Amino acid sequence: MLIRKLYKFEGSHIVRDCSSDRCKQSIHGHSYTVEIFLTSNKLDNGQMIVDFGLLKGTVRDIIDSFDHSYSLWNKESDEFKYFIKQQSARWAEIPVSPSAEMYSLMFLYILDKVIANTEFNNGEGEIKLYSVRVHETSTGYAESFREDLNLWNFKLVDIVFSEQIRNEWKDKDMWFNLIKGIKFKNPIIDLTYQ
Repeated sequence: MLIRKLYKFEGSHIVRDCSSDRCKQSIHGHSYTVEIFLTSNKLDNGQMIVDFGLLKGTVRDIIDSFDHSYSLWNKESDEFKYFIKQQSARWAEIPVSPSAEMYSLMFLYILDKVIANTEFNNGEGEIKLYSVRVHETSTGYAESFREDLNLWNFKLVDIVFSEQIRNEWKDKDMWFNLIKGIKFKNPIIDLTYQ
């Protein structure tokens, strides 16, 4: 069984080294849709793969970090990085070009770590992130699967969020805890029918 949760964000970027002059030479933005697909080997006590309410914390905060933000490829010149960081309170410096393909791969990598580092307490099975689909426009998307993680090599410490973004997270230590592998704990459920 496969379930899907949809998120949205408005973001800006430049996609250097692509074919389109508009994309590679000018700051521009998109209305992104991010779909995450989850699977499991069993259903929880509520007869779900996972309660979507449990995705409102860390998962939502990760994706929301890119809302009204500039995605800054870490290969940009120091001068350009300085400019963006001085002119925008919300930015994320990332180790990949901010294309739809790399967003989907980066979100797959990050959210896979979130799920692996989450303690589920309602009888959930082995919840797995099946894929992440990122729509950059209404007519096209990129979707990454686990086997695609070999297309690029990066680590969580390679992603840096601005102070403004970090201050808006529900759990201010979220990113640090994720990097350190500290478990995110979900509530223990008092079952009505046992």
